[in-house]
Amino acid sequence: MRVMVVGATSWGCTLAICAHRAGHDVEVLCRTEAEATELAAAREHRRLLPGIALPEGLLFRADVRGRPAEVIIWATPSQRMRENLRLVLPHLTPGDTVQASAAKGLERGSHQRMTEVLAQELQLAEREPRVGVVSGPNIAREVARGLPATTVVAAERVEDRERLQTALNSPSFRVYTNEDVAGVELGGALKNVIAIAVGTAVGLDIGDNGNAALLTRGLSEMARLGVALGAQPSTFAGLAGLGDLLATANSPRSRNRSLGEKIGSGMTLAEAMEGNPHVVEGVETTRVVLEVAEALDVQMPIAEVVSRVLFEGLDPREAIRVLMERAPTVEG
Repeated sequence: MRVMVVGATSWGCTLAICAHRAGHDVEVLCRTEAEATELAAAREHRRLLPGIALPEGLLFRADVRGRPAEVIIWATPSQRMRENLRLVLPHLTPGDTVQASAAKGLERGSHQRMTEVLAQELQLAEREPRVGVVSGPNIAREVARGLPATTVVAAERVEDRERLQTALNSPSFRVYTNEDVAGVELGGALKNVIAIAVGTAVGLDIGDNGNAALLTRGLSEMARLGVALGAQPSTFAGLAGLGDLLATANSPRSRNRSLGEKIGSGMTLAEAMEGNPHVVEGVETTRVVLEVAEALDVQMPIAEVVSRVLFEGLDPREAIRVLMERAPTVEG
């Protein structure tokens, strides 16, 4: 099978490594010829994945033209997904292709999930909108090293899910299928907001009980909004929901958790972001999530205080007080 990964991001290169381990012909589409040449020569992404070897069989290129791929994985940041689609799609050779998003965010303005953006742009480009998503508890560096990990692929058509599964499944990367595209995608996006909250709590050193409360009540918020947007509640108890939340909120290698820790220790958002080469998806997702929740009248108190801390300068300790002093209610 021929697999193309669009975006030489840390996650894009990691997914390319996974597809190569699964025995496929893999190409990574880079932004520039210079980037493609550097990665091909160094066999290492020194800025984003230092110390991780990029297999010799992995190809890097900036020219999108060529024979069609059976699977294309879009691994660009959410807020640049549409821009990249419009740059690349007109030059892709038409073929029997399943296209999947590997981004974990919601588009600012439209509030769309990435598969919705992908399907919309494919239709505008007069291409068949066979789309899916890859999401799960995946810290890129661990997956790239070949440590045991699992993920979920979701698409409407059974054959598309199975093709995505075949493209990535290997002895070190177990891939499950799911028909709930919205749930798998929303789990990946929403958990970033809660991971920022947990990271902030860790920075404040509020204790294990408080961290556990944020995780479980945060999962409840994720499922509540997800169901309102058409997702299946059971998806949030699986790898794409609880699994991804646990990995992201608990790992010191998580971008969103790390950002939260810095803010909890006293930094502003600008200070916490300074010098970080990675995109922290949870920041923009927080803005979008609250707009969607307000439109649907869904209560998300944790996401609300995360937004106030990030964008309004609310003291993190005051944010904890706000949550703890909410009116008593039933668990649900």
